[in-house]
Amino acid sequence: MTTTIKLTDTQHHVLTHAADQPDGRLTWFPEGVKGGARQKVISGLFNKALITSNGGKDWFVAAEGYDALGRVRPTPAAIHPDPEVEAAVSAAEANWAQEKQDAAKGLLKVGVEGKPRTRENSKQATVIQMLQRPEGATISQICAATGWQAHTVRGTFAGAFKKKLGLNLTSDKAEGGERTYRIA
Repeated sequence: MTTTIKLTDTQHHVLTHAADQPDGRLTWFPEGVKGGARQKVISGLFNKALITSNGGKDWFVAAEGYDALGRVRPTPAAIHPDPEVEAAVSAAEANWAQEKQDAAKGLLKVGVEGKPRTRENSKQATVIQMLQRPEGATISQICAATGWQAHTVRGTFAGAFKKKLGLNLTSDKAEGGERTYRIA
């Protein structure tokens, strides 16, 4: 079932003239249609959803307006992007994809015992190296090397090293000295 939209002669003439324009803009009205009569024509076409506004004072034929006239809807002009911009976008996308792959590979790397590996240049790696020394390390030495506070070092021992990495930390305290920590 097709519904036909009834248009007045004036609405039909205005809509037809606008549809003939390359941009579909309503620019012409019959000689006697001015002021309030012009507003009535515009309101009538708008209420039937045959025209649309660009948010300003200009009115354009809507897709339904072309349908009501039995005309083919115009297709937007093909956009031919700048080749330099396209090349830059393609390069950026390729770079992003490679970075994403590298990050994913980094997450999948595991150590010999199936434990996640740490980066060699991180503060965590520095602390692990200090704890692997035969003499071990004190909390104050670790604080000096990393810039961390003592509670951060103790939290790292309990959370990252023991729970996440599964390291076995031992400590001993020489009489009158500081507690020294080592990886067993």
